[in-house]
Formats: sequence, C-alpha cells, structure tokens
Amino acid sequence: MGKSMALNLRKAGFSLVVHNRSRGAVEELVAAGATPAASSREVADRSDVILLCLPDSPDVVAVVRGENGVFTGARPGQIIVDHSTISPVVTRDLAAEAAALGLEWLDAPISGGDVGARSATLSIMVGGSAEVLSKVMPLMEAMGKTITHMGPVGAGQTIKATNQIVCSLHYAAMAEGLLLAKQAGLDLEKALRVLTGGYANSRILEVRGPKAIADNFQPGFKASLHLKDMKIALDSARDLDLPVPFTALAAQFFQALINRREGDLDASALMRELARLNG
Repeated sequence: MGKSMALNLRKAGFSLVVHNRSRGAVEELVAAGATPAASSREVADRSDVILLCLPDSPDVVAVVRGENGVFTGARPGQIIVDHSTISPVVTRDLAAEAAALGLEWLDAPISGGDVGARSATLSIMVGGSAEVLSKVMPLMEAMGKTITHMGPVGAGQTIKATNQIVCSLHYAAMAEGLLLAKQAGLDLEKALRVLTGGYANSRILEVRGPKAIADNFQPGFKASLHLKDMKIALDSARDLDLPVPFTALAAQFFQALINRREGDLDASALMRELARLNG
C-alpha cells in the first residue's frame, strides 16, 4: 500500500526521497521520478516531512530508533507521519521521543485496502496536533478521500483498532452468510446481488464478496496482517477492561487460517477456514 500511496504523491507533483527494504518497490518509484536513499537516516536528512508505512510496531521502532534510523537523521521542526497500524502505546512512546528531539509526530493509519491505496480514496485517521495536520493536509489529500482528525497522539491508532474490529466481524458475517447460501444450493451471484442491494451491504461484501464466491483469495490485505491488527484491538480493549467476545472468537479462526500456512491469503479467506468446519 505504501508504494501506491507514494506513486499518488508523485502524480500530485510532490518530490520524494524513498527507502524501502524491497528494491523492487524503490525501482518503480524511482521510475516515477522519486530519488532513492540508502537508509532511513538519509530520507530524514533530505526531507521536511517523513512518511512511514510499515507492517508492525517492531518494524516502526527499528526504522525510527535503529542504527541509521529516522531519529539519527532528523532535525528539529520536521514532521513524522506514521501510516502504519501499530500499538497506540508504542505510538505514544515514539511521539514522546520525537518531541524531545524537537520533532512533530502524527499517527495516521489508513483504511481502504490496496484498492483505496491505488485510487487515492483511502480513509486516513489522524492523531496528533491539528495545527501540524493542517501543514501536511495537501499530502493527505493526494492519498486519501476521507481525512479525519481524531484527537491527540494515539487517537488515530485507537480508531484504527476500532475499524479493524468492525472489519473482522464483517468478514465473519460475509463468510457465514455466503456459506449458508452455498450449502442451501442458492446461486451465489444472485445472493450477492441481494445482500449488496439491502441492509446487509458492506464495503467488504462489495469488494471481496465476488472474489470469495469464486474461491479467489489473492491478497488485497493479508490475513496475517489482519490478525496482527486484531491483536492490537484486543490489547486496546483489554487495557480499557472492555469485553469484545465476538472479535476474540473471530481472531481464533484467523489464527487457525495462519496455522495452516495460509496467512498470505486475503483476509476474506476466513470463509475457507469456516468452510472446513463442514468437512
């Protein structure tokens, strides 16, 4: 998703200095006019605004705090925008370290999947200073359609956890509903037409439903990453003494899917795991 977001920034005319662990992504961005960097430190040294988009909390910590990381090349007044989905606790810790260095930190996780990233229609939820957000709003608008300031640092990650709870249960509901229709011998394309045309509709049903009934689970958003997000949501709920039993149950089925070495499939492959209950 980060590559697609960066390509949209280039299309909007922004100058980019890029670094990524995968050379393929860098080469595509360079072909689009970006400048390659040898390290995260070099990106920080050559940029005014630093955008991160990484899989998990340890990845962000390594890129920011590590040897040749962002903090080693940053200077007071720079803005760090983290589009990763990570722990709100880790976010607040990193933001405090950034503030001690004279840096601004926005947590700005994204929702909309690969389709939203390519089409620049992402929902971007932001925690941090509203004044700082206003400075980078042109960047946000080049990547997303809905940009919402949620509150102080960490609020962006908390609403993303909320988003993933809702998405998890949409995946589960889609899987169980379509399996019922299939078991009853219904035409699944017609079933989808009915579901998406009424109150049962969801973005997940619209985008992933047609592929799910075709047993096509090529990833838009991998099941393994979705489970990672669910664990963040479960941790956040536990910190607030909030029971979330349906989310906890759905997480068990995602875990089972991953235990079968199918974590690289799309999160909608939960349908495949539930189908196995019928043999």
